[in-house]
This record gives sequence, structure tokens and C-alpha cells, in this order.
Amino acid sequence: MRLNLSKPLVVFDLETTGLDLVRDRIIQISYIKVMPSGEEQRESLFVNPGRPIPSLVTELTGISDSDVADAPVFKEVAATLAAKFKGCDFAGYNSNHFDIPMLAEEFLRAGIDFDFSNARLIDAQTIFHKMEQRNLAAAYKFYCGRKMSDDFEAHRADQDTEATYRVLMGELDMYSPERQTEPERLLENDMDCLAAFSKNNDNVDFAGRIVWKDVVGADGKPLVGADGKPMRQEVFNFGKHKGLPVADVLRRDPGYFSWMMSGDFTYDTKQVLTRIRLRELSNRGGASCVVK
Repeated sequence: MRLNLSKPLVVFDLETTGLDLVRDRIIQISYIKVMPSGEEQRESLFVNPGRPIPSLVTELTGISDSDVADAPVFKEVAATLAAKFKGCDFAGYNSNHFDIPMLAEEFLRAGIDFDFSNARLIDAQTIFHKMEQRNLAAAYKFYCGRKMSDDFEAHRADQDTEATYRVLMGELDMYSPERQTEPERLLENDMDCLAAFSKNNDNVDFAGRIVWKDVVGADGKPLVGADGKPMRQEVFNFGKHKGLPVADVLRRDPGYFSWMMSGDFTYDTKQVLTRIRLRELSNRGGASCVVK
């Protein structure tokens, strides 16, 4: 099955020194850029993380310090990658929870504010878990009819990228009208639909420190805007201000902004917080909620 694309889709996977978005770094990035014409462009590169790779990561991925010793640091390849990824949608396996946030963080550390806001983010793992509740190896066996271990070397970004690409196409084939009769089992070959199906949170920032929440009236019912869409506002999703509107907290406790900006939070979270603060400063006296 060929993907129904209106713009390029980057299917990608990262290997990293760990799972901490603030402290850890990318050591390998691999991607397949699928064009609307069906053309496929592949690239896989090692990245020097600027620190020793933990032995557990080397054991898991097979990537050692010697493999990345002569590789560029991310900052040296960031501009090239940003240019190649500009105007693309993105797909991966668990990418909405980890790979996209990590990639966004690495871009920001390199001084590049890559805009993911207009990209459709498609997570093959979310699709799979909603449909079958399994992992990548089981997904490959289920959708591709073969053991992943027979076709790929596990825990290498280029291998996992190839497997994810095949799983995504297998999912579209499995849940196509030709093979399914129940409406809830249908999955449309459309990037908007796949991105919407992949989304399973209301995060404003990738780390989920700030989330969207409906604005409710005195009667406890959600308010709607002039266009009939629900009015939503950003609220904190952690700490002493959890559940409170970010705009209200910044107004009543201005020191909280400084605390977060100097704290151990991701660049992306700090960037989101700064955007909200600047918006509120320019709109002081107006409503702090938005229609989303």
C-alpha cells in the first residue's frame, strides 16, 4: 500500500543516551522521507552526544563511544536536518511521547526553533496500542507476518525505522475498507486522520507540564466561542499550581515564572511558558483563554 500524502512524511527513530529529555542526548537518528510521489529518501547518521554512552545503552543498541567518536555533534547537523524536515509530517513508534520531544529539545539546544505546530504527528505505537495493545515486535509479527528478529537487528534506529515504516503501511492495509466491515475498525489513509488518531493527550508542551483544559462557566458547563468551538486555556499539570490556569498563576505569582525558567525543565517547556507570558503581557486586561 502506498501512503496517501499531501506533503512529505518523515518516518524516523532516535537512539539516545537515555530517556531524560533535559539531560540525555541523541546518538543516532535515522529516517525515511516519503514524498507524495512515493519516492523514498533514507538517511541514518550517528551523533556524538558529547559525553560517554552508558554501558546499558551500548548493550541495548550496540552503539559504543567508538562508533560516535568521529561523528558530528547535533548542533553541526541541526540546520541541515531542519531544512530537510521543513514542511513535513512526522511518524514514528512512540514518537509523540519521546522522539518528537527529544528532537525538538535537541533543535532548541542547537539554537533552532523548529516549528512542529503545523506538522501532523503520527504515532504507529498509539495506533497499534489502540487497535491491538502490543509492542513493536508483536506489531511487526501481526501486521507483516514475520518475526522482527528474522528481518532486523533490534534496537538500532535504522532497523527500527524500517520496521516502523512497514508496520504503518501494514496498519493501513489491515484497517482498510477492503478488510474491515465494522466502522470502529476502519483507519483512513489520510495524514490528518492518522495524526488525530495518534494523539492521546492535550499537552501544550511536549513534556506535558502544561496542558489544555476546557474553560467552564459558573454552571460548570464548558464555554464556547463565537465559532461554536470550546474555549480552552493552558493549565499547569504539576506541582503546587496543578490544575490552575497558567495565565492566572503568572499574574498572581510572578516569581513562579523565574523559578521555572531557572529550573530543570526542558527548553520546550520554558519556550511555551514564555510565549504564554508574552501573550498575557500584550493582552493584559483581556481574556486569558483561547478557542482551540
